Amino acid sequence: MKKILVTGASGQLGSEIRFLSGGYSQYAFTYTDSAELDITDRAAVQKQAQENGYYAIINCAAYTAVDKAETDKEKAYLINATGAANLAAAAAATGAKFVHVSTDFIFDGTHSQPILEDDQPNPLSVYGASKLEGEVQVLKANPDTLLIRTSWVYSSYGANFVKTILRLCRERDSLNVIFDQIGTPTYARDLAAFILSALDTATEQKIGGVFHYSNEGVASWYDFAIAIRDIAGLKTKISPIETSQYPTPAVRPKYSVLNKGKIKKAFGIVIPYWRASLQNAMEIILKEQA
Repeated sequence: MKKILVTGASGQLGSEIRFLSGGYSQYAFTYTDSAELDITDRAAVQKQAQENGYYAIINCAAYTAVDKAETDKEKAYLINATGAANLAAAAAATGAKFVHVSTDFIFDGTHSQPILEDDQPNPLSVYGASKLEGEVQVLKANPDTLLIRTSWVYSSYGANFVKTILRLCRERDSLNVIFDQIGTPTYARDLAAFILSALDTATEQKIGGVFHYSNEGVASWYDFAIAIRDIAGLKTKISPIETSQYPTPAVRPKYSVLNKGKIKKAFGIVIPYWRASLQNAMEIILKEQA
C-alpha cells in the first residue's frame, strides 16, 4: 500500500482529495492540519516523513487570506514559504514525490495572453510574494517537485466566491461585482482529481517542475457571478464595476489567465470548461443548502 500524506486537509483542495480518495484503493491516505502537523516546524515534518515512508506528500496547506496577509506578513511567509520548504525537503530526504500548489497571484496581471510557466513573476501583494518565495524555496529544496499553479479556486467545501455570491444574491436585490479582473475559475474537485490521477505518472516518469492548471475558458469576476446567479435561478441585479470602485488592502492582478498547454501535453489530460464545472459544483452546494 502506497502511503500518501495530505497537509492542509480541511481546506478546499484537501477536502476534495479526501472525497475522491475512495476511488484510489492503491493508496493509504493520512490527512493533517496544523493541529496534527505544524509544517512550519522542520523537525516535526522530518520526523513525520521519516517514520511513515510516504510514497507522496501533497501540500494543500496555505495561508490564503489575501487581504489579511498585508498586515500578517510573517505568518503568510511562515506557512507559504518556510512550511512548504520544510515539506519539500522532507520529501526529498525520504524519496517521496512532492506535490505543491501555488497561485496566479505571483503575476502582476500585465500579460495580454495566457501566462506561461516561465513568464516573469511579479507579485503585487504579500500573499503573492509569499507564495512566490514558497515556489523558490520548494524547488531549491526539491527540484523534482510537481508544482502546480492554479487560480480562483472554489468548491462545495469552505468559504469561497461561489458561496459568497449565492448568499449575497439571496440577501440583496442588487450587487456590484468587478469586471476588469480577468482569469479562470477552478473547481477544486477537478484539480484534486488531476493530482490523484497524475501521481503515479509523475513519480514513475520523474515529471517535475512548474505546471499551470485551471479550468478551461476565461471570465471576469462579474461573468463568474452572473453564472452563479443564473445556475441558482436567482433574480438579483448584478452590475459591473471597475477595480478602482472597490478598493481592497491587497492589489489583485488584472489578468491572470493561465496557459495550460504544458500540463495537457505532459499528462495527456482534457481539462473541463469552467461553466460545466461550476454547474457540477453548484448542484452539490444547492443540494446541501436546500
